[in-house]
Amino acid sequence: MRMLSILFASITLFASAAGGTDRMAAVGQLMQNYDGNVPGASLLVLKDGKPLIRRGYGLANLEQHEQVSPATNYRLASVSKQFTAAAILLLVEDGKLKLDDSIRHWLSSLPATTDKVTLHQLLSHTGGLIDYEDLMPASTTEQLNDNDVLRMLSATPKSYFAPGTAYRYSNSGYVLLGLVVEQASGQSLPAFLQQRIFQPLHMDHTLLYVRGGPEVSHRAYGYSEENGAWKRTDQDLTSATRGDGGIYSSIDDLAKWDAALYDDRLLGDASRKLAFGPHAKVVGEPYQASYGFGWRITGDTLWHSGESIGFRNVIVRWPKQHLTVMLLSNRNDPEPYRTALSIAESFLH
Repeated sequence: MRMLSILFASITLFASAAGGTDRMAAVGQLMQNYDGNVPGASLLVLKDGKPLIRRGYGLANLEQHEQVSPATNYRLASVSKQFTAAAILLLVEDGKLKLDDSIRHWLSSLPATTDKVTLHQLLSHTGGLIDYEDLMPASTTEQLNDNDVLRMLSATPKSYFAPGTAYRYSNSGYVLLGLVVEQASGQSLPAFLQQRIFQPLHMDHTLLYVRGGPEVSHRAYGYSEENGAWKRTDQDLTSATRGDGGIYSSIDDLAKWDAALYDDRLLGDASRKLAFGPHAKVVGEPYQASYGFGWRITGDTLWHSGESIGFRNVIVRWPKQHLTVMLLSNRNDPEPYRTALSIAESFLH
């Protein structure tokens, strides 16, 4: 509650500030929770492709006292979903798959009840698949990988609803989409993302992290506040799945991703319209939105948050105004979406 009261007080302060100096002071107030010897954050405000604010706050690693910088790489959690969606759209452009393909066409071990679940529905969270978190045995002690998720779903003929009839946010769906990328491309998911997205955009320090693979450079470790002290909570049992949340990146690399979403250097116009189009009305979440492919749509904004143990992230884009606010943090609290909206207020017109 203390953190929330500080946040709301600083939002009030921000709303009353005017002018460049006041604006920067207000941003500092909004970001004060992240500053000092605490788990921190990286903040980027882009306007017309130029960084108006680009800086780090606090620490990426409390034990080693490593400062956060714009190059610090965070576990993006569900912000990763827009990259998985882009990978599927690239394969559609390649003619390797179709959005109306049945998921079972690509992953034949799934039960017959998934015959009518399409890739399009998984992208927009309308497939009705059971969340893998709800299928994990209580005795689970090892981190789940994507094949574990596939195995559990393959043994589960149940679903939440008939495909295409409702919305329910689904990490299961995006794990399966990552596996489809591998089936359709003949490459591992990390290699496909590297070759088709990260390398062409010169996102040189971004990767889909898998244990035993390349290490994350300039890595932020996640923390949670417990009884007034920060405890490292970087990984849990669901932190090793990939298509739903496994990418690490920085605000510097994500600025290159943001730039690519304005033109056809990566995805063609038709693919971008699909990614940013409203395919389903979001329900069961605290914000009014529609859902595209890896993006929520609220008014003039395209945005997505990402939350896993020890990380809270958000990207909010105002494409018509060429404005983007990114806030990546290595802590369990506060939730950054409203902070990002408040930071954006004086940059909007």
